[in-house]
Amino acid sequence: MAGLIVEIHVPLVPGGRTADAYPFPWIDDVEALLGDLEEQGEIEVIDEGEECDDVYVFAVGGADEAGLLAAASRVAALDGVPGGAFAVVTDDETDEIGQGRRVNLAR
Repeated sequence: MAGLIVEIHVPLVPGGRTADAYPFPWIDDVEALLGDLEEQGEIEVIDEGEECDDVYVFAVGGADEAGLLAAASRVAALDGVPGGAFAVVTDDETDEIGQGRRVNLAR
């Protein structure tokens, strides 16, 4: 039986404060938030985030759809995370990133 997964797709937009700063500091913030949610037993982080075309994708599982989408919404609402983030509801048997039902995430 397939396990439910929600992919969190965040536009790969630089957010560094200066020209020589790391351009995507929000990635670390998202990873910290997801790590905290995992430690609290709310979700399970699936693998590491990865760059895929013009988005950075984080994958979470270990909860029902409502819980996973709530975590995705918290990611989209983080300070510094670029607008336009969306979730893809899929399962662990899907071979490709982005295959599933798209859910827009409000900021």
